[in-house]
Amino acid sequence: MATTRKDIEAALWRGANTFRGAIDAANYKDYILPMLFVKYLSDTYLEKLEELEKKYNDPVRVERAIRRLPFVIKEKHRFSWLYQNRYNNNLGELINIALRGIEDDNPSLFNRVFRNIDFNSEAMLGNHKQKNTRLRELLEDFEPLDLRPSSIQPEEGKVAADTIGDAYEYMIGEFARQAGKKAGSFFTPSEVSELMAYIVNPKINDTMYDPTCGSGSLLIKTGKKAIEKENGNVKILALYGQEMNGSSWSMAKMNMFIHEIMDAKIAWGDSLANPMHLDSDGNLMQFDVIVANMPFSQDKWAAGFNTGGEMAGKGKEFKMEAALDKYHRFDWGVPPASKGDWAFLLHMIASLKSGGRIAAVAPHGVLFRGASEGRIRQAVIEKNLLDAVIGLPANLFYGTGIPACILVFKKNRNRDDVLFIDASGKDENGNLRYAKDKNQNRLETKHVNDIVKAYENRAEIKKFAHVAAADEIKANEYNLNIPRYVDTFEEEELVDIEQVKNNIADIQKELAEVEVQMARYLKELGL
Repeated sequence: MATTRKDIEAALWRGANTFRGAIDAANYKDYILPMLFVKYLSDTYLEKLEELEKKYNDPVRVERAIRRLPFVIKEKHRFSWLYQNRYNNNLGELINIALRGIEDDNPSLFNRVFRNIDFNSEAMLGNHKQKNTRLRELLEDFEPLDLRPSSIQPEEGKVAADTIGDAYEYMIGEFARQAGKKAGSFFTPSEVSELMAYIVNPKINDTMYDPTCGSGSLLIKTGKKAIEKENGNVKILALYGQEMNGSSWSMAKMNMFIHEIMDAKIAWGDSLANPMHLDSDGNLMQFDVIVANMPFSQDKWAAGFNTGGEMAGKGKEFKMEAALDKYHRFDWGVPPASKGDWAFLLHMIASLKSGGRIAAVAPHGVLFRGASEGRIRQAVIEKNLLDAVIGLPANLFYGTGIPACILVFKKNRNRDDVLFIDASGKDENGNLRYAKDKNQNRLETKHVNDIVKAYENRAEIKKFAHVAAADEIKANEYNLNIPRYVDTFEEEELVDIEQVKNNIADIQKELAEVEVQMARYLKELGL
């Protein structure tokens, strides 16, 4: 029987239910997604092994062919072996050994991918008995799932890898939803990713980069958009990412592999203090397309630049200076220590090729805050790098209810105006430009299409879009607050005072009649 996306999602939900109430929802992803990944690797490898044995019918030739496979999973590292030993008293240790073994046998693909995950942690999984029970149940949750490539039923217009990858990303989103405030660092809502991919318009030969890539979903969505334009015929993508959180980095590595994007270069570290994608001369690599959902207003963003030095032990408070950055990203101004938004944006601009495009999610504060941020904003605008500001609805992102915006930058633009779009309100007919759910707002396909169309057409749309000339922005002292440019004011209906007077008189007359009637009733009752 073929395995569908719903089958995969059902197994993942079973895994979530196994851990529900036992560990924090924010940590579900650290155990359930790696177990899906091990099942996928094991089933894929075993199918390849069966194919080779049928093809050659010679152990020596089979062994030689195995060495040419993209990865290897030894018997004691496979899901089936773990399942057979699920009643073992040291099950958590066996799973850890299997994960380390997969890493060691495939260093080019999986080096350190599982190092942030400890299936033997009593602090996370409970005492010895509880831990073994939960891990056994987790193995049982996934055992019926057949993830051999030949058994996967692709959805229309997709391949088997997409079916597994889409289920994987769906559950990342669901875990983010349950994790609440702890989720913003690893997941961008899919409709926002779709919108950003449209905006940057990636080409199949573009290099694409996300400096705060989280689980990699935004970067994958951008790459897939380039493939769509080739009718799915080209699979080679130049994807680059960096992520500081180890758990999210592991998710990104697994996410890329499941989507069969084998050449993605996902680095682990701080993109500001230690950017790891450098060219042969040691300078920042430059990219055609950059997308990012960066940490909002990150405090102490410059801590990684403080290496001690002369100030160490002298009681002096560290202060970030432009000279401390050898890549000269902050020459236009150093963002405040408590708000790293412009630090990330300047890093992206410095990493952008001529003709390149950036779409970055940011809090609205980047549009109007003063001091050093105001000076940076002025420099960016005067250098004609800002292409558009797109205001999004509040409560759209996991982890924060505040409204956000998408800033679009381009290098070597052939125009000097800036497009402002406000997608947070209503259209001329009074309809919301987004969908309201019980706990989360969202953008539907229609809403995304409306924004993309407005961006591409670059025309005035009442209460929605405005093209601001450079002089208009200068007159506003480089304040980019969207209401300064897109007028969403709704006039209230004029009040007919005479009609209000007549209504009050009618009400008073009716009230007097009621009081007379009430007095009559009370008299009849002898009260």
